[in-house]
Amino acid sequence: MLGGIGTPGIILLVILALLLFGPNKLPELGRAVGRTFREFKDGAREIVNEPEPAKRSEAPAPAAVQSTASELPQDRRLPE
Repeated sequence: MLGGIGTPGIILLVILALLLFGPNKLPELGRAVGRTFREFKDGAREIVNEPEPAKRSEAPAPAAVQSTASELPQDRRLPE
């Protein structure tokens, strides 16, 4: 994946990251990226291991009752 970048490219990326985020922000940024990848991996694993859902024998939910115009909320603005 990083085969085309090489050592000088990686050094340039590190210097650029230091300039953009600063040395104090980089550890927090790294932790956040690590957490994001871990959550994504866990979610993907759950989807792959999820058993096939059984056919639902439940009846479909009833349609929502239509509201009349008088029941709808009115635009009530505060006076300026």
